[in-house]
Amino acid sequence: MGSLRDIENRIKSTKKTSQITRAMQMVSASKLNRAELNAKAFVPYMEKIQEVAGAIAAGTDTEHPMLINRPVKKTAYVVITADRGLCGAYNSNIIRAVSKAIEKRHASKDDAIIFAIGRLGSEFFLNRGYNVIDSVIGLSDHPSFAEIKDIANKAVGMFADGTYDEIYMYYTHYINVISNKVMEEKVLPLTDIGQDAPASTTYEFEPSGEAILKVLLPQYAESLIYGALLESKASEHASSMTAMQSATDNAGELIDSLTLQYNRARQASITQEITEIIGGVAALE
Repeated sequence: MGSLRDIENRIKSTKKTSQITRAMQMVSASKLNRAELNAKAFVPYMEKIQEVAGAIAAGTDTEHPMLINRPVKKTAYVVITADRGLCGAYNSNIIRAVSKAIEKRHASKDDAIIFAIGRLGSEFFLNRGYNVIDSVIGLSDHPSFAEIKDIANKAVGMFADGTYDEIYMYYTHYINVISNKVMEEKVLPLTDIGQDAPASTTYEFEPSGEAILKVLLPQYAESLIYGALLESKASEHASSMTAMQSATDNAGELIDSLTLQYNRARQASITQEITEIIGGVAALE
């Protein structure tokens, strides 16, 4: 059992830590509200652009390269993590999923190309010798499309140029405040986009359907990446809020335990002093 001064100092430092984690929990909660609204507000746009692109693809005899499977030699991975920790297993779950997928699909790291959105994912794969050809670090808590436009455009453009043959995206799907899920989504090629859409035989396209798809499909692929980022940000703030709440609760339990320990030590000290006084009086008699 430590001295009374040591226990008292631990109680004070734990209380200060608890105040910090409680403040961080409240900040994350306020950020989560807006991030959740942003993610939900983007869903109708994604559904509509998917519907339009699917209808055109189904009603047009086109050989657009983004709609065609080709032999896979290299694969690109868009990995969305956070710039900082203190959000539970949010980052480690994404990194673990990507690492396992690469090990399963490729015999060599050279066959995997990484586009990293977030500092932790970028640093992890760079430090382990992966080919991280582009990254975005320091995104705002509520990012706009302009912040990731360059990396999204580069990822889609390199696929069109034949640098690699498919793109997978890994992000955290936001379910609710206490629940999220790591998602693997194939961004390109878009082989399933027109399968469920009815053929648009009653429509005439001006310009041609091929010309529309040439512009629309890259925008759709880039929108998939942005939509995943919005969901990831909501999941990040929710994970941070939950982690800080757990830290605050644990600090409270530790304070209670230390307070009990302090009271016992203080009681033992008082008892010892009383015993010494009684012993001294008895010796004088």
